[in-house]
Amino acid sequence: MSTAGAVVVYGATGHTGRFVVAELLRRGIATVISGRDAARLEVLAAEWGEVAARPATVDDAGSLDRALAGAVAVINCAGPFAVTAGPLVEAALRAGIPYVDVAAEIEANVSMFADYAEAARKAGIPVVPAMAFYGGLGDLLVTAALGEATTADLAHVAYGLSSWHPTEGTRAAGQVSHQRRAGRRVRFADGALQYHDDAAWEQDWVFPEPLGRRTVIAEFTMADVVTIPSHLAVSEVRTHMTVEAARDLAGEDTPAPEPVDDLGRSDQTFVVDVLVRAGGVERRATARGQDIYAVTAPLAVEAVQRILTGRTRTTGVASAGAMFDAADFLRALSPYLSVELRSGSAETVDA
Repeated sequence: MSTAGAVVVYGATGHTGRFVVAELLRRGIATVISGRDAARLEVLAAEWGEVAARPATVDDAGSLDRALAGAVAVINCAGPFAVTAGPLVEAALRAGIPYVDVAAEIEANVSMFADYAEAARKAGIPVVPAMAFYGGLGDLLVTAALGEATTADLAHVAYGLSSWHPTEGTRAAGQVSHQRRAGRRVRFADGALQYHDDAAWEQDWVFPEPLGRRTVIAEFTMADVVTIPSHLAVSEVRTHMTVEAARDLAGEDTPAPEPVDDLGRSDQTFVVDVLVRAGGVERRATARGQDIYAVTAPLAVEAVQRILTGRTRTTGVASAGAMFDAADFLRALSPYLSVELRSGSAETVDA
């Protein structure tokens, strides 16, 4: 099979990685699957029948170089990204190809901007971290809600998940993040990330119907606190999570997601509700869809396609909202997401 012009998916055997591979194949994009488990890669290559398998490990730079040889881009789906992101982006820079990842880990995303911005800029290579449900989608919604504006006083991203059955990768990444911050919590306020020991607290959030008023864990901080302020001058970014989903995530016996349709999606539904306050004006944006892991695939693949076809606004390390035309990107996701942008005030409680 030909691998000319292929996109490499590292971590292809994982839950999200499989969705990404399937999305690439649906779009007719040549695909190479990679990761550390050669046996599982061969099984999946035989199952898909249209991909080449190139095993590689992040502690072997040579194997990564061989995996990326001749490729046009790489999508990193292998967490914990604190371990994989550095070696993979370095390999991408050596190969001279764009790098996209789906990291939800706050510290891994901070490191990507801090450690690789100069090298990626000098090389003229796009590097897009957190191109996923957490980090990427919220950034696109906030950016689209602001329109041409680039400053805001406050950005809220409220996650209304019907449930959250975490994958093995999600649990592993969460443990790494917890260890890296020594059990502390994190917020973005006064223009900076702040680590603290304040107790979690709850408030009500009024989502658009049919979700309506729900109790959320306030400051349930996700990667949006890195991606949004990376390119927008905003003093405070707050992210919130419905209590049911937060409890699912915390539960040690919560099972992994189970497929319920031909696309392999679970029955989880979500509403991401964004409220941005700028100069006394409120703007809102809402996205609705099914399965946070499945929807990450079109986010990442659409990003790669736009990079490869020159539909970008910058180069180097940049978040989704900085790299792409946010409103146009969201419109392109219409087969997977229902998105609504609107202005004017709307009810929130203790927001």
